[in-house]
Amino acid sequence: MTVFLLRRLIQAAGVVLAMSLLVFLGVYAIGDPVEILISPEADQIERERAVKALGLDLPLWQQYLVFLGRALQGDLGRSFVFNEPALQLILQRMPATLELAFGATFVALLIGLPLGLYAGLRPKSPLSKGILAGSILGFSLPTFWVGLMLIMVFAVQLGWLPSTGRGETVEVLGMRWSFLTRDGLAHMVMPALNLSLFKISLVIRLTRAGVRETMLMDYVKFARAKGLSPSRVTFVHVFKNILIPVVTVVGLEFGGTIAFSVVTESVFAWPGMGKLIIDSINVLDRPVMVAYLMIIVLLFITINLVVDITYSVLDPRVRLEGKS
Repeated sequence: MTVFLLRRLIQAAGVVLAMSLLVFLGVYAIGDPVEILISPEADQIERERAVKALGLDLPLWQQYLVFLGRALQGDLGRSFVFNEPALQLILQRMPATLELAFGATFVALLIGLPLGLYAGLRPKSPLSKGILAGSILGFSLPTFWVGLMLIMVFAVQLGWLPSTGRGETVEVLGMRWSFLTRDGLAHMVMPALNLSLFKISLVIRLTRAGVRETMLMDYVKFARAKGLSPSRVTFVHVFKNILIPVVTVVGLEFGGTIAFSVVTESVFAWPGMGKLIIDSINVLDRPVMVAYLMIIVLLFITINLVVDITYSVLDPRVRLEGKS
């Protein structure tokens, strides 16, 4: 297990270094933030002073080396607009995005697993066919349209849920969280549901496919031949084995949920990282853009590492392959 973890950590460090170069070059080689941040009436001396203050007077490779040296010390630069550490701005918005992503993942598992399990066990029933048809809608419907429809129905017409904002928050461990208050949960319901629709469809499809495949295995047939109850066969012999691909995909999708929650946060005015990055792109606030992308890279790598560890716990063959 130790060799397995060390190898994964070395791979993760290499990926972070490579992605830092790609992210930096991709962001800093495009556009000129001085054209947006400096008044058009400013003279050449003022422009040169601003360029030097922002550190944009150095060649691109030197800017990257400066960025890399500061990043190793935990400094991802200062925002051009807010004149605050970019990492601090991101971390202030991160709890809102994280709780929305966790909420969407929880909803996806809570709804997708039982529906997918039923569709796999009763593939020819009308309800199973309806579940599969609904999963196609989940893949197809655009997120922004579903969000607007949710607001129109549940906030405008019925008045059951608040339409925008994060609601009341409480401070825990130095960060503000809304899921710990009733008002915060009410504000969180629609954004989490909107963000989870694609994941619900994905979990349904994965679970159904896993059940259909596992039901044909010899150990399931043997368990039935021993006279075990259908519920024991389903939850002990079938459900445990289909969790491996579900855990893998849901873990990777959690990173995608965080990275691509921009649309949902914009529709529901949710004050998370997605809304911040949209505002930063509009003004070419390069340090915030780079900090956001690097945090997303680190989140993906960390999630992959956790998924690999969970995978090795669920399936010991992974560890044996690593040793070989």
